[in-house]
Amino acid sequence: MITSARPGGDGDSVRGSRLVIQDAPAAGLAREVAPLHVHRADDETWRVIAGALRFRFAGEEVIAGAGCTVLVPAGVAHTFGNAGPDPSRYIIILPARLNEMISLLHEAVQAEHSAIYRRYESELLE
Repeated sequence: MITSARPGGDGDSVRGSRLVIQDAPAAGLAREVAPLHVHRADDETWRVIAGALRFRFAGEEVIAGAGCTVLVPAGVAHTFGNAGPDPSRYIIILPARLNEMISLLHEAVQAEHSAIYRRYESELLE
């Protein structure tokens, strides 16, 4: 079966058995979506469609504007968020298992986050 998403909604996504591609908005607030963390076995990619995202790595910070693509290979400590003050929009491409981890993190209390990260071969660093 071929799956497709129609443009226009917030958070449109296409999900396969091993890959998720999601169109996501970021509010105008300049804040990170998660503490600095690392995925030991999985890559993630962002394509900035509008506005700008700020990526923080262990030793540097990068602002990626519209048209930029950022690939974070497995093993690289990172976090990201809107660069602010204007809203932005991006496409994130990630393994289905990381998407599952993110869903669990949104449902769990803060005290459970470290254990959830570990279950998915990931680690919180802050």
